[in-house]
Amino acid sequence: MKSILITGAGGFIGGFLVEEALNRGYETWAAVRSTTNREFLQDERIHFIELDYNDQDNLENTLREHMAEYGKWDCIVHNLGLTKCTNYLDFERVNYGYLRTLVDALKETDMTPDVFLLMSSLSVMGDSGSDKPFMPDDIPMPNTFYGVSKLKAETYLRSLEGFPYTIFRCTGVYGPREKDYYLMIKSIKRGFDFSVGFEKQMLTFIYVKDLVTAVMDALEKGPLHKAYFISEDKAYTQQEFRKIVCEELGKKVVIPVTCPLWVVKIVCRIAEWFGKVTLKASTLNRDKFKLLKQRNWQCDTSDAKKDFNFNPKYALRDGIREAIAWYRQAGWL
Repeated sequence: MKSILITGAGGFIGGFLVEEALNRGYETWAAVRSTTNREFLQDERIHFIELDYNDQDNLENTLREHMAEYGKWDCIVHNLGLTKCTNYLDFERVNYGYLRTLVDALKETDMTPDVFLLMSSLSVMGDSGSDKPFMPDDIPMPNTFYGVSKLKAETYLRSLEGFPYTIFRCTGVYGPREKDYYLMIKSIKRGFDFSVGFEKQMLTFIYVKDLVTAVMDALEKGPLHKAYFISEDKAYTQQEFRKIVCEELGKKVVIPVTCPLWVVKIVCRIAEWFGKVTLKASTLNRDKFKLLKQRNWQCDTSDAKKDFNFNPKYALRDGIREAIAWYRQAGWL
């Protein structure tokens, strides 16, 4: 039986990664902290391990103890990361720093896996200012602190001679348990749909179950030493997204509210300031504003199709339908 370690296992994507690994018969280890919410990590087959990324010596000792008792992991999915914070330096510390600490510790303890998959982001590409899809050979030019931190993590992996990496640059991930798109769906249920800017925006999505299927498929191909865009092939406007959500909710009347970019910019600055005062990371901030104003999130997934038969099963409507059903059952809607 192959073994796998999944970092960030307590998060939205992490929980689904754990489920998919178990379904495929892997001995599955979930890297958590003592404070990690384990609500969706209840399967008795899950093995838990606490890793301290702030102390490399401690981390190496933990890995050596694991190695002595269980051996090394065959696969590692590094899904740990921050998407929002009160201090932008935390993006650097976690998204890049923790990745580097883990990889260095794996090498130092002779626990380099057969394949190491990094969950990165389409945000590493920045804003092309074009209406054409991002292509595999395009040079990443991130324009956010978040995107820079993810690109630094990618670059570090690429710099290691012989390290068995694969990189996923994911677009917007949605599905049951996810909270950001949930807020958009909840707003539409209440009769309002907020969009940003008057120029047409092309949005892309990947349903979480399609994403974790792709992760496991890529792992089973071995280290691919490439970065892949992961997205449903079709792009959607905000109006198309709203129409799908309305139909799946059975909502007849929704008022579309388009916020000028200058208004959104002010709101993001205020929200960021409030987050710093309250020490609670805000979804809206200056970094997020750059993402919100970007007009084109299309990307070419042909490499993923060619190299590990990437083939999303869920169109946006199918995924939204399943997500809404879960939100309702869980009492969120």
